[in-house]
Amino acid sequence: MSETAAPRATQAAPAAALPDPGRWKALVFIALAQLMVVLDATIVNIALPSAQQDLGISDGNRQWVVTAYALAFGGLLLFGGRIADLWGRRRAFVTGLAGFAVASALGGAATNDVMMFGARALQGVFGALLAPAALSLLAVMFTDAKERAKAFGIYGAIAGGGGAVGLILGGFLTEYLNWRWTFFVNIPFAVVAAAGAIIAIREPRGERNRSSLDIPGVILSTLGLVSLVYGFTRAESNGWSDSLTVGMFVAAGVLLVSFVLVESKVKAPLLPLRVVTERNRGGVYLSLGLAIIAMFGLFLFLTYYLQVVKGYSPVKTGFAFLPMIAGMITGSTQIGARLMTRVAPRLLMGPGFLVAALGMLVLTQLEIDSSYAALLLPGMLLLGLGMGTAFMPAMSLATLGVQARDAGVASAMVNTSQQVGGAIGTALLNTIAASATTSYIADHIGGATNRSQQQLVLLQGQVQGYTSAIWFAVGILVVAALIALTLINAGRPGGTPVAGSDATSGEAVEDEPAVPVIAH
Repeated sequence: MSETAAPRATQAAPAAALPDPGRWKALVFIALAQLMVVLDATIVNIALPSAQQDLGISDGNRQWVVTAYALAFGGLLLFGGRIADLWGRRRAFVTGLAGFAVASALGGAATNDVMMFGARALQGVFGALLAPAALSLLAVMFTDAKERAKAFGIYGAIAGGGGAVGLILGGFLTEYLNWRWTFFVNIPFAVVAAAGAIIAIREPRGERNRSSLDIPGVILSTLGLVSLVYGFTRAESNGWSDSLTVGMFVAAGVLLVSFVLVESKVKAPLLPLRVVTERNRGGVYLSLGLAIIAMFGLFLFLTYYLQVVKGYSPVKTGFAFLPMIAGMITGSTQIGARLMTRVAPRLLMGPGFLVAALGMLVLTQLEIDSSYAALLLPGMLLLGLGMGTAFMPAMSLATLGVQARDAGVASAMVNTSQQVGGAIGTALLNTIAASATTSYIADHIGGATNRSQQQLVLLQGQVQGYTSAIWFAVGILVVAALIALTLINAGRPGGTPVAGSDATSGEAVEDEPAVPVIAH
């Protein structure tokens, strides 16, 4: 360690030894903000058909209600994470909440499609500031391994199950009030979380990043990630051979390679390469991204299966996802959190992803008349249980060894891998499903002699498409498990605050505590 770092080590030690007395209160408001962001990813999907009809949004443009949010959120996450490190995490957190509330109000008051798309993009912008700030705040406030396991267990259950809660809440609001309330509901969440943050959150001193902002890195990463996410989104609607789709992928490749080259040379990079090149963190980012690819597609397919094939109402569809929420909560708080300090992370992540794959395997047997209790219930329970168990240690390991001043951007990297994974999963699995459906209908429609038989073939074609795509999701989860078991080699965390480590040199960095981060 250099001589200049020694005084900082002396100053930082007491802070690490005396955790923030208000950290558990702070967790409540940080988790509430996270719930708001996660809810928003699915709550709007339930309301989309009603909003489309009211605002006169065309079928070709309705994807922008989802895409505008995804592009802004995914493209700006690294920038938002670094702003939190530079500007202060609590300030970024409160600003993100305020902006998200204003954007939600605009979305709920939308009178046309342009206003709706703008509001969704603005939600993405402030979400990209809010999410890394929230996660890095949690990370720097909980440094004891046992406390961290409990805190991340609670937080992970909310982050993991929030999407399914969004389906339930979205169903209720859409069916009994109005689709606009799926936006307005964010406002009380944001107000309570911001007020609580101002009162309860005290960011540790001396851990802010004082370096200058890497403007070339911001531009290249934002444009590169936007191009990548848009490429996958466009592939879903326009096909993989579409010229603009291909152009987006080429542009993303060039921009992101340029970003890596710039980051390897600048003095104060937006994303220090040591954050992503360390073996364990790289394994976490990769396996989590793959797991999200599988999860996002499944949420979509099950929603359509329950509503279109089984005829469930929006509210009933939301409640049908409760077993998955229960599984995630159990896996995160009762298995992951309890075992996180006792076994190596890979021994929770690998088996967890395999249990989730087993749940997916059950769901490949879906048919038009499948029983909810006999097939969907056990499949979703296994999926939730496996994902909750795997996500808990994965998210805590995601920034292990990262210095506190890089916590925001490391947290943003977890979010980024998940956002890109979500875009890939939706596009890739939807393409597989659509292709299988088209093929099935073409092969069987000729034998249908009346309208009811034709309708049956169309429904069977849809189910065939869903199950074909779910088979691919099973394979993706198995690959995620193999990556976790082979690439990740960290031992079990101890019971005391963990010292950071420089991933590039392997030398201990004692001046700042390591901070694990969890993301949705």
